Amino acid sequence: MMAEYVTVYFASTDEPVSEAPSLDNAVRFTLRLDLNQVGSWIELYAESDPGYEILEAIVTPTGTTQDNWQLALDTGTPEAYGAQLSLGTIEDGVPKTFYVRARAVDTESPANDATVTLVVSGVAAVPEE
Repeated sequence: MMAEYVTVYFASTDEPVSEAPSLDNAVRFTLRLDLNQVGSWIELYAESDPGYEILEAIVTPTGTTQDNWQLALDTGTPEAYGAQLSLGTIEDGVPKTFYVRARAVDTESPANDATVTLVVSGVAAVPEE
């Protein structure tokens, strides 16, 4: 998920999450439908390009099964499944941490679903000094 002005990284490795349509370093979950399994939280962070801040940054899951993805600023108070997450301002040089997980539901068909994308949007600006 690299775009102009902002990049999302895995907190555990500081590796960038791959940008669609690449799946080389995607956020992945292996879940069993018959058990309605829920994946463990994965910690990510968004960071602005040097010299910029991102105002009103929002992460939105999009895709066929977006309603099975959940985002949170902290794992104790997650957003509803499928809901977007407000990160607020991503300040220059200050990563903004968030968490993601997915669930499987027994009404789905078994598949290797690569349709969900986490889209980060906001307004890029040069910080005032």
